[in-house]
Amino acid sequence: MARNVRNAAGRIAAAIRFLTIIPLPGNAGTGEDELAGSLLFFPFVGVMIGVVVLFMAVVLQWLLPSFVCAVLLTCLLAACSGGLHLDGLADTADGFFSSRPRERILEIMRDSATGVMGSITLVFLLLIKVSCLDSLATDGMLLPAVFLMPLAGRTTIVLLMALQPYAREQGGLATLFYSQISRRAALFALAVFAIFSVCFAGVRGFAVVVASSLLVIAFGFYCRRKIGGSTGDTLGAVCELAEAVTALVFVLQPGGGL
Repeated sequence: MARNVRNAAGRIAAAIRFLTIIPLPGNAGTGEDELAGSLLFFPFVGVMIGVVVLFMAVVLQWLLPSFVCAVLLTCLLAACSGGLHLDGLADTADGFFSSRPRERILEIMRDSATGVMGSITLVFLLLIKVSCLDSLATDGMLLPAVFLMPLAGRTTIVLLMALQPYAREQGGLATLFYSQISRRAALFALAVFAIFSVCFAGVRGFAVVVASSLLVIAFGFYCRRKIGGSTGDTLGAVCELAEAVTALVFVLQPGGGL
């Protein structure tokens, strides 16, 4: 029993280390088994981030105009991961929109410098998030949206891992995630995502689950066509895209239209 508790704690720590910038003491969550098993806890890290952002949304709505609140919440969503997922989106855009062969695309994605297409994509994404959150603040739907956005993002990471092979030839830590456990973790993550979404936002939450799932299928197909699978950058990209899609779903259903 005690060993199972320690194993679970280590996997939770690994998920927190991988997905956030929260500092953890010691070497908790750094073992290979802990990293491989951490996929099961990705949705719960999304819930944890969602609670933090929701609390800040309550405070900021009380203190600031809706647009300023939307900007600060967008910054907070990015800061929770240290901008890691935004960086993945930028690298993915630079590579995929380069019109180069597969090997060259992977080289471009590995380059730490952000190009024109990556910068443009980041601007568009952040504009979508800010404008959606500003609109939701005035419609009274901001709180469920900011809670579900990080949950959707972290869930889609697991789903993309399960549906796509690792695109690079090198192994390393990536092979720990792209394994059979990712399929079991994906089913579990999707169930957790659906339960929280429906309980927190009803039919609108169900629409978020459907839209996020369709995003993973479409984006996964695009990744397979461009580079033969997915990488760490595409995982970050799908996380950011899922957050934006979640916000858009709420905006597309104003006033409880469903």
